[in-house]
Amino acid sequence: MSKIKVLLAEDEVALGMIIQESLESRDFQVKLCGDGQQAWEAYQSNKPDVLVLDVMMPKKDGFSLATEIRKIDPYTPIIFLTSKSQTEDVVKGFGLGANDYVRKPFSMEELIVRIKAQLDRLRIRQNQSDWIEVGNYEFHPTKQLLKIEQEEIPLTAREAQLLQLLVENANEITDRTLILTQIWGSDDFFNARSMDVFITKLRKKLHLDSNIQILNVRGFGYKLVC
Repeated sequence: MSKIKVLLAEDEVALGMIIQESLESRDFQVKLCGDGQQAWEAYQSNKPDVLVLDVMMPKKDGFSLATEIRKIDPYTPIIFLTSKSQTEDVVKGFGLGANDYVRKPFSMEELIVRIKAQLDRLRIRQNQSDWIEVGNYEFHPTKQLLKIEQEEIPLTAREAQLLQLLVENANEITDRTLILTQIWGSDDFFNARSMDVFITKLRKKLHLDSNIQILNVRGFGYKLVC
């Protein structure tokens, strides 16, 4: 089985080497770059399975690098490393197409779990049939339909987007900021209220299977349990 290829862009030399050595000891293949321009060149020459990008880097910052990559590659997972105090980085990063973020300081176990989770979700997306099982329901994201037994339940475009995101993170917490920036475009108060309304609508449409729940994990996000 081939090793998972990680492109790591981190300008703090000591931290970059620690992350690289920790990942390699767990059988990842890591290309470490000290600035964004070097990372861009490495991406073009040897496409990785996942990118782990520091936000603040010389020559080309993480946001600029992600923007360039997303122009030609909408799928490869991007995980940002961001300072604990830089909440605005999280919002901006998701808006540019990031899949996840890890706040510094972090444990290697957390980073590894997040890398594997993103790769699992990408694999599911690539391999799934048109219809996705959600408990006793079948869900078709493109047709915006739920089916249970002989009943078809139409979804709005936004309901379908929201349910797909929850399904991809089934039985795990889906970050509120991730939902808001990917579907609504920003995480302001009014969009957050709108999201809560759509969650209520989805709960009603999924009520025919009592084993399905959309839990509100206060301060973090939502969890689809099925």
